[in-house]
Amino acid sequence: MEEPHFTPDTVAVHGGQSPDPATGAVMAPIYATATYAQPQLGAQTGYDYARTVNPTRSALEAGLAALERGRFGLCFSSGMAAISSLMALLSAGDHVVVSQNTYGGTYRLFERVFSRFGLRFSWVDTGDPDALRGAFRPETKMLYLESPTNPVMEVTDIAAAAAIAREKGALTVVDNTFMTPYFQRPLELGADVVVHSTTKYLNGHSDCVGGALVTSDGELYERLKFLQNSVGAVPSPFDCFLVLRGLKTLAVRMRRHEANGRAVATFLSRHPKVLRVHYPGLENHPGRAVHERQASGYGGMVAFDLGSFEKARRCLNALNLFTLAESLGGVESLACHPATMTHASVPEDLRRRIGVTEGLVRLSVGIEGEADLLADLDAALRKV
Repeated sequence: MEEPHFTPDTVAVHGGQSPDPATGAVMAPIYATATYAQPQLGAQTGYDYARTVNPTRSALEAGLAALERGRFGLCFSSGMAAISSLMALLSAGDHVVVSQNTYGGTYRLFERVFSRFGLRFSWVDTGDPDALRGAFRPETKMLYLESPTNPVMEVTDIAAAAAIAREKGALTVVDNTFMTPYFQRPLELGADVVVHSTTKYLNGHSDCVGGALVTSDGELYERLKFLQNSVGAVPSPFDCFLVLRGLKTLAVRMRRHEANGRAVATFLSRHPKVLRVHYPGLENHPGRAVHERQASGYGGMVAFDLGSFEKARRCLNALNLFTLAESLGGVESLACHPATMTHASVPEDLRRRIGVTEGLVRLSVGIEGEADLLADLDAALRKV
């Protein structure tokens, strides 16, 4: 199937896929096999061992590449496995510039694992072009971005940042988990690699864990494919099937997530007990204009600050429809306390500097009824 002239809605359903040639199955079958028969010694069928290649995984990789309008997709057993394999491109002494507000697990991986192997990281406000340019060194090999960031929704001009990285001879990587390719496609903005936790919106049903990388650079793909096979952190065929199933409804889910997210953000921005709201769709968001240039929607992630841990605790404990839990992007609404949950591994001084306060609450707004979600938040805030 040729995807480029189709809308994202159609690509989500059909992208990179065609009926199974053996049976005509419309949905890619679950190929639960560890190895493949070889017709004779030295004859290659394209399939030898399931860590290297699996037809269900290949279908998902093609679908994700089509959605991002890239040429190549690679799937992994988790988002962190995808990032770990990506970082294996680098060598001791290499330097990486990173958005200062990223997922706490990414910070933990970089500072507590890869720094032990000689990689160095600078945490920068990548939305500030001067600060970004000044962070590059001769040994800088990669720029790693989130936009919007997790959880305070800082926005980086991806095209401008990628141009600086290209000028400096570094790769640009963008974690696109929050926006998904339905709303934002970083490869079209100059990024070299896109990262996804497929656990989140791409799967959309909170029932599997996975990760992915997408690129259009053939040479880079071959290096990443080698690492995918060598490191071996690949997803099971069943998990690939679950994400493939989720992709079919990505467009309709993301539209509902965003509609509810905008309603929730607007409600919170007008509530007297809320100090501030982080959501790129609000008129007072400092990155809104940049975000609107590079994305077609605002998504369903909202964060808001109540001013103290005790107020956040009372609100979170009083929620009913919003479940207190890690993760995001499922059809059900979730709430978390980043300072003690998703970003607990980030040092307190850095958390404070980037706005991950003790009073910050992060919401993954699901697809339930808008009025029900607002009523749940209103009732919880009455307990504050």
